[in-house]
Amino acid sequence: MQLDVPDMAVALSGQQETVAAVALAAGGFGASLAVLWLIGWRAWCGRPAVDQRPHAPVPWSGRDVAGAVLVYVAFQMLTVGVMPADTTLQWKLAASGAAMLAATFTTALILMVLGASGSSLGLSVGRLWDDAGLAVAGLALLLAPLLGLAATLDRFVPYHHAIVDFLKAHRDALSIGIVVFAAVVAAPIAEEFLFRRVLQGWLEKLLPQRGGMAAILLSSLAFAAAHVGQGLAWMPLFFFGLVVGYLARQTGSIVPGIFLHSLFNGVSVVLLLLQTAPAAGPAG
Repeated sequence: MQLDVPDMAVALSGQQETVAAVALAAGGFGASLAVLWLIGWRAWCGRPAVDQRPHAPVPWSGRDVAGAVLVYVAFQMLTVGVMPADTTLQWKLAASGAAMLAATFTTALILMVLGASGSSLGLSVGRLWDDAGLAVAGLALLLAPLLGLAATLDRFVPYHHAIVDFLKAHRDALSIGIVVFAAVVAAPIAEEFLFRRVLQGWLEKLLPQRGGMAAILLSSLAFAAAHVGQGLAWMPLFFFGLVVGYLARQTGSIVPGIFLHSLFNGVSVVLLLLQTAPAAGPAG
């Protein structure tokens, strides 16, 4: 039996929506300020925002980074090439997510053959609770400011993304599950591995000055550039990249970034579902 999300939603009046939006915004910005206060307090005590964990430089070179990018591009091109012309957007999203994960697995395997260890790939799982805590703090810091910035930018250049258009037309459980797979599972794993570990890890080794801040900046620019074409979404995503890049540099792991990326995308999907839900008819 097909379950449609709109059937489970309760329509709010315009006034109720306004009150709810104001309350959510106030709570979100309050959480962001609380995290900023904690960061400031730690700075006052002479401590970084996130304690640094010891980790060795990555063993790969710029040539390996270029090869990784080619692997990701090749998997996406291969996926597009083998799909029939009449493939629905639903299955295009699913195939794209699967291609990202396949490219990530292939790249990791190649790097391991070349001598990389699991820890150098940023896949350490020994501090999952700490990593989850960092992700929650990062979400509290970023969610309200970045969504507010995105909403403001959308007034000037409308935001365009295949997932947004897809959810406006498809509300069944399978479609929502595919979106969750693509946006909350596949994209965080693939993008954090490519941008924050493969690229930024190499840049940290190449540009160690000032604690690798140049590496964080450059990887964030690359991450933002990869999202050009989605309106002005690349601007808030640049700031998102700075935060997850800092987490990767301090911990030597992409696990906190994957958690944060998944949480952020998950909340965004939920908000999108609520915004695009049709008003419920009168009960009868």
